[in-house]
Amino acid sequence: MSRTRALITGIGGQDGSYLAELLVRDGAEVLGVERPGGSAAYPNLVAVQNSVVLVEADLCDAASVVEIVEAHRPNMIFHLAASSFVPDSWLHPTPTVEMAATSTSAFLDAIVNIDRSIRFFQAASAEVFGRPTESPQSEATPIAPITPYGAGKALSLFMTRIYRERFDLHASTGILFNHESPRRPVSFVTRKITHAAVKISQGRQTELRLGNLDAERDWTFAGDTVRGMALMLEGDRPGDYVLASGHTHSIREVLDIAFGRVGLDWSDYVVVDEQFNRPNEAVSICGDPSKAERELGWHRDVSFQQLIEMMVDADLAASGA
Repeated sequence: MSRTRALITGIGGQDGSYLAELLVRDGAEVLGVERPGGSAAYPNLVAVQNSVVLVEADLCDAASVVEIVEAHRPNMIFHLAASSFVPDSWLHPTPTVEMAATSTSAFLDAIVNIDRSIRFFQAASAEVFGRPTESPQSEATPIAPITPYGAGKALSLFMTRIYRERFDLHASTGILFNHESPRRPVSFVTRKITHAAVKISQGRQTELRLGNLDAERDWTFAGDTVRGMALMLEGDRPGDYVLASGHTHSIREVLDIAFGRVGLDWSDYVVVDEQFNRPNEAVSICGDPSKAERELGWHRDVSFQQLIEMMVDADLAASGA
């Protein structure tokens, strides 16, 4: 059997880097997409930097997308690239949605016209559900996004589904609930908390300002989530799959674990600041992963507590402690 060749967009990010490591361990040839003229360092790829080949493509240019598929003929394409910080999508709504429309459609069209045996994965998000009226959310929950980011992800999901059904492609979408790791940027609340807990414990920060402490999310470890992505393309039946834990935890619980890990009481340092409240978001989001568990054999190895402790420990190590 020929060696698998996988093309990953967003390879330098949290998910892309964990996925690259997983595929390299499994013996795949991994190609990562970077912007034309890209010269950025990719700290998340240190572990596999000698095993990954970077190729250039402008994901907002359909012709550029088609060109890399034609030139490199991957067996699998994992399309992860997107603006991943939801609030930023309000600052740049047009490019957020345009990139989703252009890149996803271009990849799918390239597969149809070049090689229909190529397997395709599209990363969607729980943001496609907006403010769901049912819990937990499953693959059958109505799609009703309330942010530009969610709208872009919903468009990508629909395009993948349309091409799968119209052309009988092995094209799957992962509806990804919150998934975290030490590789998350500090702008995300879990990493913001673990990073601050370490700095406060070392006397390098005096307080942490947050919004709604009662907001609840369904958090998993990014390494577990990318394993689900790989399973989707390894399986015989493509489809849409929720990847989540099936349990919610509040911001207060993240604070309890993170500050407890460094021997502090978070209530002595956390300030609730209205400017960090997001008026247009769901208070509680919980995914139903039963389809992925049943059909893909997917499961989580890292618990919520282990995840937050892992992130604190990584921030401690990075600080030299």
